[in-house]
Amino acid sequence: MAEHLFQDFEPVSSKQWKQQIQFELKGADYNETLVWHSPEDIKVKPFYHIDEAAKPLHIAPRNTAFKICQDIFVHDLEKSIFRANDSIKRGAESIRFTVENDQIDVRKLLESIPLENISIYFNLPFLSIDFVKIIDAVAGEKNATIFCNLDPVGQLAKDGNWFPGGENFQVLNAISKETKNISFLCIHSGLYQNAGATIVQQIAYTLAHANEYFNRIENIEKPIVIEVAVGSNYFFEIAKLRALRLLFKTIAKEFNHNLDCHILATPTKRNKTIYDYNVNMLRTTTECMSAILGGADAVANLPYDVLYHKSNEFGERISRNQLLVLKHESYFDKVSNPADGSYYIESLTQQLAEKALTLFKDIEVNDGFLVKLGESNIQRKISESAEKEQELFDSGKEVLLGTNKYPNKNDQMAHDLELFPFVKTKPRKTLITPIIEKRLAEKSEQQRLELEKENNHE
Repeated sequence: MAEHLFQDFEPVSSKQWKQQIQFELKGADYNETLVWHSPEDIKVKPFYHIDEAAKPLHIAPRNTAFKICQDIFVHDLEKSIFRANDSIKRGAESIRFTVENDQIDVRKLLESIPLENISIYFNLPFLSIDFVKIIDAVAGEKNATIFCNLDPVGQLAKDGNWFPGGENFQVLNAISKETKNISFLCIHSGLYQNAGATIVQQIAYTLAHANEYFNRIENIEKPIVIEVAVGSNYFFEIAKLRALRLLFKTIAKEFNHNLDCHILATPTKRNKTIYDYNVNMLRTTTECMSAILGGADAVANLPYDVLYHKSNEFGERISRNQLLVLKHESYFDKVSNPADGSYYIESLTQQLAEKALTLFKDIEVNDGFLVKLGESNIQRKISESAEKEQELFDSGKEVLLGTNKYPNKNDQMAHDLELFPFVKTKPRKTLITPIIEKRLAEKSEQQRLELEKENNHE
């Protein structure tokens, strides 16, 4: 019966809609009043219609439902093993370990976890063939899914220096020859988002970043992980992940790499705040939704208090439960590619992909990503974008509720800071200027903390 519901209604064309809108505007200009220009110079129309829709992109969906990922920093081995197993019992489906150094007994760590249905990611702040070979051996013995997220280019971009201990690309090539059970390459593209890059820049720099590995690593026979940070522009972020997957596949084919990328998404830190911190839960919820709808393979949520509290059971449980609600109560795992067929999202995906591909080609024509990093071109472009966004925030045009709009003047945070929540400056010698991550609210928060201290001393 439902299929005959609209038979009595005549179809309405986009031209008829525009005529009606123009009538309702009473002389106001349609383009100036209703068409919005994004920071990427993408025109967002007030409505999208089938008779103006481009051919669907048909982006390949992820193979399985998204996995809920838990972040664990490994310092005390026994505590980390306990936390990993406890997180799995409470709903985590994958674990991302950040390992402090190569002295950690990684075999014991892995053998103490049920690896049958749990995927593991390793973020390693060092480059060690022997360490990775142990992980590879365990992966083979246990038939486990393990990703070693090695990213020397990302290390250079963030730190200003390569990993110590040898020529980084030589080490990666050695790892590619001596391992066969694990994925070992990663693009930490969240750096660009957290530093203030536009969405087009994020996609283009991620592709150029990946291209450096395609050009320098002889055998890439496992999926490349792309760690992305997801911002608050809901539909744009959905389109960002779709465009990224589409363009990655296009470029990878040129190198006979026919595997899809593996996207691990995390909410951005750029819009998170220490004041009115509970709003962070609303921000991370919509950002996780964007990640899932955009096709992320796994999502690692941020605890609401990640900026100012040390890792704690309550914050981690809340962040994990947000994903559990989205998966098991909101049924976000039931459709593999829910954005398909949305004229708006399809249009955004197409436009972002076209603009990002143009920027990517410009980088490659001008000697590639590493050369542009060495010339500080990438850093300057990101800084310019970040400054524009900062101006919008400072002027109140970009709103963070509870921070630059409707702040609670009685909110006190100076007593609750276990971590330093601002950019840390450490003068040292670097090969290149590092890309610096910075939150929008840092300046205003520092002013409020100073005022708190002054008032408490009176």
